Amino acid sequence: MIKFTRYLCIKCFYMFIDVVFFGLALFFVCWVRESTLPFQVTWHNFFLTTVNPYRPVFFFWALVTVFLNNSYGLYQTKREIFETIEIWQVVKSTLLSALIVIVAIYLLKIEDFPRSILLMVTIFLAAFFSIWRIFKRFFVDYLVRQGYNNFNALIIGAGRVGTALADEIKKKPGLGIKVVGYLDDFKDTPLENNSLSVLGKINDFSSIVRREFIDKVFITTHHDSRVFLKLLGQAKKLGIAVRVVPQGFELMPGEFCKYNIGFIPILEYCDAAPFRVQIGKRIFDFIAASILMVVLFPVFLLLMISIKLDSSGPIFYLSHRYGRGGKKFNMLKFRSMVRDADEALKKMQDKNEVDGPIFKMKKDPRVTKIGKFLRKYSLDELPQIMNVMAGNMSLVGPRPLPLHQVEREDFKQLKRLEVRPGITGLWQIRGRSDISFKRLVKWDTWYINNWSFWLDVNILWQTIPVVFKGSGAY
Repeated sequence: MIKFTRYLCIKCFYMFIDVVFFGLALFFVCWVRESTLPFQVTWHNFFLTTVNPYRPVFFFWALVTVFLNNSYGLYQTKREIFETIEIWQVVKSTLLSALIVIVAIYLLKIEDFPRSILLMVTIFLAAFFSIWRIFKRFFVDYLVRQGYNNFNALIIGAGRVGTALADEIKKKPGLGIKVVGYLDDFKDTPLENNSLSVLGKINDFSSIVRREFIDKVFITTHHDSRVFLKLLGQAKKLGIAVRVVPQGFELMPGEFCKYNIGFIPILEYCDAAPFRVQIGKRIFDFIAASILMVVLFPVFLLLMISIKLDSSGPIFYLSHRYGRGGKKFNMLKFRSMVRDADEALKKMQDKNEVDGPIFKMKKDPRVTKIGKFLRKYSLDELPQIMNVMAGNMSLVGPRPLPLHQVEREDFKQLKRLEVRPGITGLWQIRGRSDISFKRLVKWDTWYINNWSFWLDVNILWQTIPVVFKGSGAY
């Protein structure tokens, strides 16, 4: 009862904020466009008197907006979804509310309603609703990090999927989920490099849930139906939320779709290859890269001068890479090493500090003074914006590997060649040089299978703080 009351209070508070922003947006636009209205725009005239002939339209618009925002789930904080998805829901709700108002004005034959008011209010509403929700997420993340409304979670299954899930949860403290351990019938300890322990067998579920004050359960293994139904029954009695990781999720492209046939819920593994049906990615890349080139031109000039003054050699370094479909291209970088770096590499192969075909050293003697700075903040990658404009690369995608590194590696990572390589990607926001090659390939494969425009936007957004921190790069 307490949880429901708190949920209702938060929901009403969110609605109140939306109504306030709606009133502010409407009043501001009408004040700016007062010449198109048949009355003087003041707070009193606008809201309290009949001198405003459009007051019923405005009240109706406010009601429709609140109703649609509620329908799109915008009056609750879903920590698991991307910020960009919530903003997209705001945009859809705002556009639909404006469309409904337009239809109402037409059906009621309200004459001379200014179209500029409709357009400008819709734009301001989308902006106001989005901005305050971004700040709301920052505030909620802060509260969660301080321990507010955190949850204890139990993972069923201590195998690869279970431990990978625990790692992902640990990287996202804003979720407010603390994994206390695993239940597994076949393992006494989880995989290596995992600090969590196996607390017991699946038959110990009820006692461990009570002992550890568990709020959520994640099922990552798929036993027979009797075990699964038993877990669901026990969780229901204990009032515990159960979440299930779909079997074989890492092998399937696309997203999971849920629908019903009669009263039977169906989970569909969508088999559409997202990169074959993507619309607008190339257009977005070209426009965004063109804007970045203009904005960052002074930075380019400053870095070019710094590189030239720091050491002898060319300003740019051309690295031969495999692109989409195995097509070779020259990837541009600001030179961060001495002139004969490639020749010196042949004598340093035994000093590689990472697994797989990639060569990395934290204290590589070939890196110049300015090169250390460039690499730490990924500024050496900026010239690849020109590769994006030329169509060899994308802003977001799998990282392109040098020719010799691809040719000596097995075929597991060749799926990465199905798409344009990117300047940034999941590898960038998850650890940069600190991650293993095996995990890099796994993340790239997941990205290819689950691509969406909003995933690209989210990765670009998360790249900014990662680059500024300069962690994991060398």
